Amino acid sequence: MNAGHQYHARFFNRGFKTVKSALLLALSATAITFSAIPAMADDVNRVSVGVGYYDIFDDHDAADFRIEYRPGAAIIWELRPWLGAEVTSDGGLYGGGGFLYDFHLGNNWILTPSLGAGLYADGGGKDLGNAVEFRSMLELGYQFENASRVSAGISHISNASLGDRNPGTEIMSVYYHIPVNWLASGPGSDSGY
Repeated sequence: MNAGHQYHARFFNRGFKTVKSALLLALSATAITFSAIPAMADDVNRVSVGVGYYDIFDDHDAADFRIEYRPGAAIIWELRPWLGAEVTSDGGLYGGGGFLYDFHLGNNWILTPSLGAGLYADGGGKDLGNAVEFRSMLELGYQFENASRVSAGISHISNASLGDRNPGTEIMSVYYHIPVNWLASGPGSDSGY
Protein backbone atom coordinates (compact mmCIF):
# COMPACT_ATOMS: atom_id res chain seq x y z
CA MET A 1 0.00 0.00 0.00
CA ASN A 2 1.49 3.35 -0.97
CA ALA A 3 1.72 6.34 1.38
CA GLY A 4 -1.35 8.05 -0.10
CA HIS A 5 -3.54 5.01 0.46
CA GLN A 6 -2.20 4.59 4.00
CA TYR A 7 -3.05 8.22 4.78
CA HIS A 8 -6.61 7.84 3.43
CA ALA A 9 -7.09 4.55 5.33
CA ARG A 10 -5.92 6.16 8.60
CA PHE A 11 -8.10 9.24 7.96
CA PHE A 12 -11.18 7.09 7.21
CA ASN A 13 -10.62 4.86 10.27
CA ARG A 14 -10.18 7.93 12.53
CA GLY A 15 -13.34 9.50 11.06
CA PHE A 16 -15.34 6.29 11.51
CA LYS A 17 -14.22 6.02 15.16
CA THR A 18 -15.28 9.65 15.68
CA VAL A 19 -18.74 8.99 14.21
CA LYS A 20 -19.11 5.82 16.29
CA SER A 21 -18.00 7.68 19.45
CA ALA A 22 -20.44 10.52 18.73
CA LEU A 23 -23.27 8.03 18.23
CA LEU A 24 -22.48 6.26 21.52
CA LEU A 25 -22.25 9.63 23.31
CA ALA A 26 -25.63 10.69 21.89
CA LEU A 27 -27.25 7.40 22.94
CA SER A 28 -25.77 7.73 26.45
CA ALA A 29 -26.93 11.33 26.79
CA THR A 30 -30.42 10.33 25.66
CA ALA A 31 -30.56 7.51 28.20
CA ILE A 32 -29.36 9.80 31.01
CA THR A 33 -31.80 12.55 29.99
CA PHE A 34 -34.80 10.26 30.02
CA SER A 35 -33.77 8.19 33.05
CA ALA A 36 -35.59 10.66 35.29
CA ILE A 37 -38.88 10.03 33.48
CA PRO A 38 -40.90 7.40 35.33
CA ALA A 39 -42.02 4.32 33.47
CA MET A 40 -45.74 3.67 33.08
CA ALA A 41 -47.17 0.22 33.64
CA ASP A 42 -47.54 -1.74 30.41
CA ASP A 43 -48.34 -5.41 30.91
CA VAL A 44 -49.15 -6.21 27.28
CA ASN A 45 -47.40 -9.24 25.78
CA ARG A 46 -46.21 -8.51 22.24
CA VAL A 47 -44.77 -10.28 19.23
CA SER A 48 -42.48 -7.89 17.40
CA VAL A 49 -41.55 -8.21 13.73
CA GLY A 50 -38.90 -6.05 12.16
CA VAL A 51 -36.98 -5.38 9.00
CA GLY A 52 -33.75 -3.48 8.75
CA TYR A 53 -30.52 -2.53 7.03
CA TYR A 54 -27.61 -4.63 8.34
CA ASP A 55 -24.08 -3.24 8.71
CA ILE A 56 -24.98 0.39 8.01
CA PHE A 57 -21.48 1.73 8.78
CA ASP A 58 -19.46 -0.90 6.90
CA ASP A 59 -19.43 -2.78 3.60
CA HIS A 60 -21.31 -6.04 4.36
CA ASP A 61 -24.77 -4.64 3.51
CA ALA A 62 -27.70 -7.00 3.88
CA ALA A 63 -31.38 -6.95 4.74
CA ASP A 64 -32.15 -7.93 8.34
CA PHE A 65 -35.38 -9.67 9.39
CA ARG A 66 -36.35 -10.07 13.06
CA ILE A 67 -39.00 -11.62 15.23
CA GLU A 68 -39.13 -11.19 19.00
CA TYR A 69 -41.37 -12.07 21.90
CA ARG A 70 -41.65 -9.31 24.51
CA PRO A 71 -43.64 -10.31 27.61
CA GLY A 72 -45.43 -7.50 29.39
CA ALA A 73 -44.62 -8.63 32.92
CA ALA A 74 -41.66 -6.93 34.55
CA ILE A 75 -38.97 -9.14 36.07
CA ILE A 76 -37.28 -6.58 38.33
CA TRP A 77 -37.27 -2.73 38.45
CA GLU A 78 -39.70 -2.60 35.51
CA LEU A 79 -37.17 -4.45 33.33
CA ARG A 80 -38.93 -6.78 30.91
CA PRO A 81 -37.38 -9.69 29.03
CA TRP A 82 -37.17 -10.17 25.27
CA LEU A 83 -36.37 -13.28 23.27
CA GLY A 84 -35.78 -13.23 19.55
CA ALA A 85 -34.13 -14.31 16.35
CA GLU A 86 -32.90 -12.49 13.31
CA VAL A 87 -31.68 -13.59 9.91
CA THR A 88 -29.91 -11.57 7.23
CA SER A 89 -30.32 -11.83 3.48
CA ASP A 90 -26.77 -13.18 3.22
CA GLY A 91 -27.35 -16.05 5.66
CA GLY A 92 -26.34 -14.59 9.03
CA LEU A 93 -28.37 -15.87 11.98
CA TYR A 94 -28.61 -14.47 15.52
CA GLY A 95 -30.71 -15.82 18.37
CA GLY A 96 -30.71 -14.23 21.79
CA GLY A 97 -32.48 -12.70 24.69
CA GLY A 98 -32.12 -9.98 27.25
CA PHE A 99 -33.89 -7.14 28.97
CA LEU A 100 -35.57 -3.91 27.91
CA TYR A 101 -37.07 -0.87 29.61
CA ASP A 102 -39.83 1.40 28.30
CA PHE A 103 -39.55 5.12 29.04
CA HIS A 104 -42.98 6.67 28.34
CA LEU A 105 -42.29 10.15 27.01
CA GLY A 106 -45.90 11.29 26.87
CA ASN A 107 -48.43 11.45 24.05
CA ASN A 108 -47.90 7.73 23.32
CA TRP A 109 -44.17 8.07 22.51
CA ILE A 110 -41.85 5.47 24.04
CA LEU A 111 -38.06 5.24 24.22
CA THR A 112 -36.86 1.65 24.68
CA PRO A 113 -33.21 0.77 25.36
CA SER A 114 -32.39 -2.95 25.48
CA LEU A 115 -29.42 -5.22 26.12
CA GLY A 116 -28.98 -8.90 25.45
CA ALA A 117 -26.71 -11.78 24.55
CA GLY A 118 -26.99 -14.61 22.09
CA LEU A 119 -25.39 -16.90 19.54
CA TYR A 120 -24.42 -15.86 16.00
CA ALA A 121 -23.59 -17.79 12.84
CA ASP A 122 -22.37 -15.72 9.89
CA GLY A 123 -23.64 -18.01 7.11
CA GLY A 124 -22.39 -16.27 3.99
CA GLY A 125 -22.35 -12.87 5.70
CA LYS A 126 -20.12 -10.83 7.98
CA ASP A 127 -17.85 -12.72 10.37
CA LEU A 128 -18.32 -11.07 13.77
CA GLY A 129 -15.38 -12.92 15.34
CA ASN A 130 -17.17 -15.22 17.81
CA ALA A 131 -20.28 -17.33 18.24
CA VAL A 132 -21.22 -15.41 21.41
CA GLU A 133 -22.41 -11.90 20.58
CA PHE A 134 -24.04 -9.10 22.59
CA ARG A 135 -26.75 -6.75 21.34
CA SER A 136 -27.52 -3.24 22.52
CA MET A 137 -30.39 -1.31 20.99
CA LEU A 138 -32.24 1.98 21.28
CA GLU A 139 -35.76 2.33 19.84
CA LEU A 140 -38.14 5.25 19.56
CA GLY A 141 -41.73 4.15 19.09
CA TYR A 142 -45.33 5.22 19.03
CA GLN A 143 -48.05 3.23 20.82
CA PHE A 144 -51.55 3.26 19.32
CA GLU A 145 -54.75 3.18 21.38
CA ASN A 146 -55.13 -0.55 20.61
CA ALA A 147 -51.71 -1.26 22.30
CA SER A 148 -49.90 -2.03 19.04
CA ARG A 149 -46.70 -0.08 18.41
CA VAL A 150 -44.47 1.01 15.58
CA SER A 151 -40.84 1.89 16.25
CA ALA A 152 -37.50 2.64 14.66
CA GLY A 153 -34.24 1.64 16.25
CA ILE A 154 -30.53 1.24 15.90
CA SER A 155 -28.72 -1.74 17.34
CA HIS A 156 -25.11 -2.80 17.76
CA ILE A 157 -23.99 -6.43 17.83
CA SER A 158 -20.45 -7.36 18.86
CA ASN A 159 -18.57 -9.96 20.87
CA ALA A 160 -17.17 -7.50 23.46
CA SER A 161 -13.65 -8.65 22.52
CA LEU A 162 -14.27 -12.27 23.51
CA GLY A 163 -12.68 -13.25 20.20
CA ASP A 164 -9.45 -12.25 18.49
CA ARG A 165 -11.51 -10.08 16.16
CA ASN A 166 -14.41 -7.84 17.16
CA PRO A 167 -15.62 -5.99 14.06
CA GLY A 168 -19.19 -5.58 15.32
CA THR A 169 -22.07 -4.34 13.22
CA GLU A 170 -24.88 -1.80 13.42
CA ILE A 171 -28.40 -2.38 12.17
CA MET A 172 -31.11 0.23 11.53
CA SER A 173 -34.57 -1.36 11.91
CA VAL A 174 -38.27 -0.62 11.89
CA TYR A 175 -40.61 -2.73 14.01
CA TYR A 176 -44.29 -3.43 14.33
CA HIS A 177 -45.22 -4.73 17.79
CA ILE A 178 -48.40 -6.81 17.83
CA PRO A 179 -50.31 -7.59 21.06
CA VAL A 180 -50.34 -11.38 21.49
CA ASN A 181 -54.11 -11.46 21.97
CA TRP A 182 -54.52 -10.30 18.35
CA LEU A 183 -53.09 -13.61 17.21
CA ALA A 184 -56.07 -15.43 18.77
CA SER A 185 -58.90 -12.89 18.71
CA GLY A 186 -57.93 -10.23 16.18
CA PRO A 187 -57.11 -6.50 16.46
CA GLY A 188 -59.01 -4.42 18.93
CA SER A 189 -59.12 -6.90 21.82
CA ASP A 190 -58.75 -5.27 25.18
CA SER A 191 -55.90 -7.33 26.64
CA GLY A 192 -52.44 -8.28 25.43
CA TYR A 193 -52.23 -11.48 27.46
